[in-house]
Amino acid sequence: MSLEMTFGDLKKKSMKDQPDKKSFGKKVKGRRFLSYPCWCPAAMTLGILCLGLLTTIIMLKKQIFQISDLLEQYQANFTHQENALEGQLLAYRQAENDSQSSQKELREIIANLQQKLDEGHKEQKELHQLNLNLQDALARKENCSGPCPQDWIWHGENCYLFSSGLFNWEASRKNCSALGAQLLKINNTSDLDFIKQVISHSNLPFWTGLSLRKPDNSWIWEDGSPLRPHLLKFRGAFSHMYPSGTCAYIQWGDVFADNCILVAARICQKAADLLHIQ
Repeated sequence: MSLEMTFGDLKKKSMKDQPDKKSFGKKVKGRRFLSYPCWCPAAMTLGILCLGLLTTIIMLKKQIFQISDLLEQYQANFTHQENALEGQLLAYRQAENDSQSSQKELREIIANLQQKLDEGHKEQKELHQLNLNLQDALARKENCSGPCPQDWIWHGENCYLFSSGLFNWEASRKNCSALGAQLLKINNTSDLDFIKQVISHSNLPFWTGLSLRKPDNSWIWEDGSPLRPHLLKFRGAFSHMYPSGTCAYIQWGDVFADNCILVAARICQKAADLLHIQ
């Protein structure tokens, strides 16, 4: 019985010693954090972790931005390289087209050259055949002489030999006679034009077969025929006959009269052998 009282007394006493729950709750509500001293390290640790996490997030974001910049640079470089490759591909295709065009033009040029070469061979064969024909014609006519001897010039019905040796008129006449010819006789204007053309590049005077003859002092050709009126026009004046004779020569296309003993070149003339012309 004493024990029960004691326990009850103690229980009551302890209940009296306990503060009121309501008043306790009101008093300790603002100081609850201070009532747990183990919470401070945890809060500090949590703050440090949050700060580290925030730092990590910032660094990761910075790295993401850097990676994004690198990706943009890589994308720009890739685009540039892609454009460059496309340009090279287009250039290659253009070069290939140009090469094909050049090959086509080259083939056309080769074909044209081959055609010209074939034409050249054909012309060469024709020229060779023509040469053979000419040689054959010369062979058939090698024993046939022309209308004039060698070194003589054929004009119309006559052959002419122009000699640069200087002799007087009589010696020149004899030289032509020794060749079966006579000194120049001009029968018409055609013969005169021909003689002027041949001697146009020479400064030498050339004796003709024309001379003054007595008794009437008329101009007579070597063969005795008279000079046709108005055929020749003499340059210079001569008022008398020379004792050794007055003879006509032609120079620079004009006809002059002078002393027969003077020396000059000569023009020999004889008839062409027209029967040998086929």
